[in-house]
Amino acid sequence: MAWQLLPYNCPINPVHAAVLLTSKVFFFTGSGNDPSNVANSPQGSAVWDVNNGTFSRPEIPLEKDGSVIDVFCAGQSFRPNGRLFIAGGTKQYDPFFGQTAAFVFDPPTEKWIRVASMNQGRWYPTVLTLGSGKIFALSGSTENGGLSVTPEVFSGGSIGWEIFSQPTSSFSLYAHLFLLSTGKLFYTGAQLGGNNSVSPRILTLPSSFSVAIAEQAVSGLQQADFGNQAASVLLPPAQDQKVMIIGGGNGGGMATNRVNIVDLKAASPTYTAAASLNSARMHHNAVLLPDRTVFVCNGSGMNEDVAQSTVPGEIYNPATNTWTVVETPAVNGRVYHSVALLLPDGRVVAAGGNPNRGSYEARLEIYSPAYMAQLRPVIQSVPQFANYNRTFAIQTPQAANIKWAHLINPMATTHGLDTSQRLIDLPITSRNSTSINVGVTNNRNLAHPGFYMLFIVDNNNVPSVGTWIQIR
Repeated sequence: MAWQLLPYNCPINPVHAAVLLTSKVFFFTGSGNDPSNVANSPQGSAVWDVNNGTFSRPEIPLEKDGSVIDVFCAGQSFRPNGRLFIAGGTKQYDPFFGQTAAFVFDPPTEKWIRVASMNQGRWYPTVLTLGSGKIFALSGSTENGGLSVTPEVFSGGSIGWEIFSQPTSSFSLYAHLFLLSTGKLFYTGAQLGGNNSVSPRILTLPSSFSVAIAEQAVSGLQQADFGNQAASVLLPPAQDQKVMIIGGGNGGGMATNRVNIVDLKAASPTYTAAASLNSARMHHNAVLLPDRTVFVCNGSGMNEDVAQSTVPGEIYNPATNTWTVVETPAVNGRVYHSVALLLPDGRVVAAGGNPNRGSYEARLEIYSPAYMAQLRPVIQSVPQFANYNRTFAIQTPQAANIKWAHLINPMATTHGLDTSQRLIDLPITSRNSTSINVGVTNNRNLAHPGFYMLFIVDNNNVPSVGTWIQIR
């Protein structure tokens, strides 16, 4: 287990980050929390070829009149075709007003493509992919600076965006949402800036945009006022429907080590206490590892406080409800606007940190969990795509020793928020000496259509390198 400080820097402030189906990492930032840099917003993205250590710099399109579109503090989630959907951003600074623009980013061509604009501007919105492949957008500051309480859905084609006419509760900026197996959405209580007196809750989307979204409160969250810049994950495997909220801060900027879990399969879901973090933190990131544990890194004991950001990584094991402290990164200061992402080979990249406007942490680090030094199972071949409610074969010489097979949705994260990060179990239905057969769920809400990283894990909990597969 070790951190590796890379010999080159990120060329932009990596406020937003995603792993593409090309296995490259996409960073974008627009003006990057620097109002003097708005004119340079079209240059505010970079694609990192991790293996070669190089960057390409795709340009963000302009408005038809030639004015810039600033995607700083947008929302993002993947579409079924593997393109990253990006909505909202910054119309103006101080006070911040939201942008209406929306884009997709195409991994093979590395190009931004403009799509229909939203009905409202949204700055710090939550963007989530539904089981249908449609995109749901919630909250965010509007083009006039108010808080949006009318979500909308992007269907694409001639439909574009459709907006709900009935208001929701006043969900906070970057409200953490997860799609549940029922098609309902769960707000974990984690967000940015304060909970606006909105407790964790389950949202039921109606079939008509003229009907209000039903909200069912979920009780039991300890230190409910410490959800600012907390982390949330749908614990592996996603079939268990258990969500964990990790750390966070309060209005005074103090962090907590509180960890709670809720079982959303229960008749009356209620948060209960889990083992606490060893280090209280906010601004941190939580990453699902392919051995079915949760890695937490970055963050600080106080709001944007670099002096309290020298904290080691921690790994949570859901099977034992324990946290293990691991190595401390070489770089501190990964507080506000820091990111962390799972790479297809099982390593984790940490980037960013922007405690002061106009400057940012440009150095990149990669963490190698202990399994990277183990003898790992090998995926020799898989099909390019797999269908719902069907089985497929994974060729591997370690077939007799494989414990799990699963899909991991590629991360698309900002401000500690990732709405679609999940690990979906692929039950092993049969095996022989050279292959295993696994089954794909028939539930699109559990695994929305799209591209996933496929891993196999042996009986020693050592995962393979991930292989891309499309579920459709």
